Amino acid sequence: MSAETAESDAAEAADDLRALLAVLPPAVREAVEREAAAREGAAGELLEVVLDLGRPPEARFASGDFYLSTDGVTQEDLAHVIAGISPFGGDNRAGIERTLHRISAIRNRGGDVIGLTCRVGRAIRGSARVIEDFATSGKSVLLVGRPGVGKTTILRELARVMADSAHKRVVIVDTSNEIAGDGDIPHPAIGKARRMQVSTPEQQHAVMIEAVENHMPEVIIVDEMGTELDAAAARTIAERGVQLIATAHGNTLENLLVNPTLSDLVGGVHAVTLGDEEARRRRTQKTILERKAPPTFDVLVEIQSWSRVAVHAEVAKTVDAVLRGQSVTAETRELTESGEVRRSWEAATTPPEFEVAPFAMAPARASAQRGERPPGSAPVPAEPVSARGNGAAHRPRVHPFGVSRERLEAAARAAGVSVDVADTVGDAEMVLTTKAHFRRGAAALREAEQRGTPVFVLRRNTPAQIVGFLEQVARDAARTEADRPFGSGASEAEAGVEQILTGEADAVELRPQSAFVRSVQHRIAERAKLRSASVGREPRRRVTIRRR
Repeated sequence: MSAETAESDAAEAADDLRALLAVLPPAVREAVEREAAAREGAAGELLEVVLDLGRPPEARFASGDFYLSTDGVTQEDLAHVIAGISPFGGDNRAGIERTLHRISAIRNRGGDVIGLTCRVGRAIRGSARVIEDFATSGKSVLLVGRPGVGKTTILRELARVMADSAHKRVVIVDTSNEIAGDGDIPHPAIGKARRMQVSTPEQQHAVMIEAVENHMPEVIIVDEMGTELDAAAARTIAERGVQLIATAHGNTLENLLVNPTLSDLVGGVHAVTLGDEEARRRRTQKTILERKAPPTFDVLVEIQSWSRVAVHAEVAKTVDAVLRGQSVTAETRELTESGEVRRSWEAATTPPEFEVAPFAMAPARASAQRGERPPGSAPVPAEPVSARGNGAAHRPRVHPFGVSRERLEAAARAAGVSVDVADTVGDAEMVLTTKAHFRRGAAALREAEQRGTPVFVLRRNTPAQIVGFLEQVARDAARTEADRPFGSGASEAEAGVEQILTGEADAVELRPQSAFVRSVQHRIAERAKLRSASVGREPRRRVTIRRR
């Protein structure tokens, strides 16, 4: 931000604050100004002024709360404020024209106003810098966080960035006039974005749909989604290809998952009853929770403070991991005083790779779990497996059992994954089958397990799930090839084998890997005539190699 822009923003903020102070009772206004002066210009830290009938007026600053006098607020004080603001809407909120301030009312049982919360609204340039890369990439973004943490401020700045910097057609659905200010002319803080006002909060979902149908937006911005109708409207908008940026009630992703009203925003949750054999195979109870649908929002941002957020960049994977009881590591971003974005991971580790493809690896028999491979196993490739791109060292050999060969080849072309379709189990490095065939325990699948060949079971025999299987294979293979010479995958296993053969160690324990990568590691150990076994449970399951 240039010095000239910063100076202009500061002057605009000062003008807005004076407009709020002007509607306060004279004694309260003078007390706020005195307290700000005593705090060395803390007017810029003023958050709210609270006026409750019969109680002393209170000013809330970022550095703490302060009573402005010992006298209680009178009905005349409340009437003075109400006379200087716009009429209250159905949500008991009002504003001051051409400003961002919000005045909320508390009423008695007779409908009379007996308390006011005068919240200071500010436009802060650069407040959205921590997440604006997600917004400008076209992904739908959902912001959550406790009240007063800055959700609306960031949302307002994102509206300006998307309209002015990204040159998108932006429409704001402004239910309480809090994003673009009170009055018919929007506040300059939203840039070129357009604003649609909402007559009552109950009509917010209808105005969201109207915005799409009538005004051809590329981006829709909504503050405080809180009803099932809002969630349904958001899904309809997302399915029409319009980008959504919104806030919702809740502090974390887990809060939304257990909120039956808003859980659909992150895909929803429903109970699934498994068969006895499937429950034993998964080692879970028969009734489990699974994600019901694709999430409406691609990215979820937990706002922890004015300058710090936690980002879940792939909501679908995160939700699946949470429902499976796996640990979730979110990316933490912090805006420094110099305006730079500092990134880190909460657990001080690299981002976890959640195995959430729509297939499961079949359980191996006891011999396979011990890492023993009978004679006749498929040979180990001399180089790590690579499933993508030209010049790959080796293309995985997949034997489809109960899955159409033509459908598998078509899915491979659609996913851009290079694989060879093996005619027999003996020629395959992995077997792909359906749940129905696996339950029947076909001879070919028993042969695969005896050979130690991984068997993958599709939950549903659909092209989309076959593509998911192939993409997971490609990701596993890419990780195997990428980390040389002591990284994950085949290269790490080869390094461990060398340590044992040269006498440097009697046994080595490799890092946790996916099922496919572990199968490659077992074969590398077998080629060297060493013993290997998989230990631990997902997602920390790993291979150990030792002398026989």
